[in-house]
Amino acid sequence: MAPFFCLNFFFQPTLTLPMGNTLRLILGDQLNAQHSWFSTVDNHITYVMIESREEGSYAPHHIQKVTGIFSAMRQFAQSLQSSGHHFYYHSILDGSEPNLRTILAELAQKKGIKHIELQEPDEWRLREDLEKLQDEGFEISWYSSEHFISSSDEFQRLFKGKKTFLMETFYRALRKRTGLLMDGKQPVGGKWNYDAQNRKKLPKDHLPPPPFLPSTDVSKEFADAMAAKLPTIGKLEDPMHFYWPTTPAQAWEIFDHWLQYGLHSFGDYQDALTTKSWSLYHSRISFALNTKMIQPLEVCQRVETFYRTNPEVPLNAVEGFIRQILGWREFMRCVYWHRMPEFASENFFEFDRKLPQWFWNGETKMKCLSHTIGQSLNHGYAHHIQRLMVTGNFALLAGIDPDEVDLWYLGIYIDAFEWVEITNTRGMSQYADGGWIATKPYVSTANYMKKMGDYCDQCHYNPKTKTDDDSCPFNALYWNFFDSQRDKLQSNFRLGMVYRTYDKMNITVKAGIREKAQSLLDNINAL
Repeated sequence: MAPFFCLNFFFQPTLTLPMGNTLRLILGDQLNAQHSWFSTVDNHITYVMIESREEGSYAPHHIQKVTGIFSAMRQFAQSLQSSGHHFYYHSILDGSEPNLRTILAELAQKKGIKHIELQEPDEWRLREDLEKLQDEGFEISWYSSEHFISSSDEFQRLFKGKKTFLMETFYRALRKRTGLLMDGKQPVGGKWNYDAQNRKKLPKDHLPPPPFLPSTDVSKEFADAMAAKLPTIGKLEDPMHFYWPTTPAQAWEIFDHWLQYGLHSFGDYQDALTTKSWSLYHSRISFALNTKMIQPLEVCQRVETFYRTNPEVPLNAVEGFIRQILGWREFMRCVYWHRMPEFASENFFEFDRKLPQWFWNGETKMKCLSHTIGQSLNHGYAHHIQRLMVTGNFALLAGIDPDEVDLWYLGIYIDAFEWVEITNTRGMSQYADGGWIATKPYVSTANYMKKMGDYCDQCHYNPKTKTDDDSCPFNALYWNFFDSQRDKLQSNFRLGMVYRTYDKMNITVKAGIREKAQSLLDNINAL
């Protein structure tokens, strides 16, 4: 496939709207070419896609995220128009300021169109905003995005009358319904979950292969134009070596390469922390999934088919990967719609500290954080343990305002959309919901970083001490967190060992920890 933007950077589909027409809006994360909308060409329907300044700037988005989404949108529009569909594409280069809904309403009014059809957005704020079209006199019809494996109705039925909502319960129910990794009524291998086998440190002499790069469809001219129009963070040093797919064909190219060369080690090293590789053995298809370029059920089915035809592939890798999509991703989406909009303002610990300045540039002496943040700024990506147990761990121990944390994660990661970001960040990572998603705060001392990778080997700080001048900040902050939040956490059944250990420390040690922690927090921008 020829590079699209090199050929036609200012792509603008023509607009032919007969009276009595219907507009169908396609959002930037609804790039599902398999949707039933597109099965036939109807000359009375015009599809609309909008590059909205508001959508591109409600968070400080990574330049690779902005470039990737708008590039994928334009190629999706061109593909549909080439198939004969009527199309209107609003480019951000047009310079108009209104939000997405305003642009859509103005277009419909200009052409005398009353009927607008929409696929259900994944984000609460967009659903709430687009519903205003009905108050403005338009006839609105909602359709499924035809992407997710589960639904809110299935979620509600499964947990009806239950006080707790366990992902494992949800995951097993979907395994049974879809038949994924099932031998009749039993899970393949006799166990549902092999997570305990997926926590290995990368061996010292082990070097993961470099990430596979698809044929790029991004030009420097396009990337520069997006950066000039929107406030962005991060880097895109060489658009001709763009790491992320912007078409389904590219996504499957990356995925098929990963099946051959990455899946076998994914399970063992998916949690590893290392400076040797930014992508390790991760598949790098989360961006394609979250923009709906490819479908989650098909992804899971391809993995299972590969496993059953390649018996040397470890089951812990296959099950671990499928669980991330079939279990965690689907579960988080259902939780999002069950708990919003209140979920977005929950702050269990009432934290209000600002993010350190170095979260925006990676300039900290803590190697684990400087590497993870630097990698995120360079590639728009960090794997789940880097997000949870490095940046998220520090943010929680330091008492950062969850609003600050949400905004940072939402902007810096190419695969971050609110429905999947906020549930993982405010819930799983920051425990801001008070334990609705996670059964305990996911925090640790430096010992976890040392156990899982090589960050501590190259760090300015000493991971073994708590209160010395060069002690790793994670150590004092960890014990100070549990001490200061004792009234909210000591009854948690999973934290009994933590408090028993702390209570065995003498008074002098505890006082030293509190003093050290306060000094670290007072000088947080100098760490």
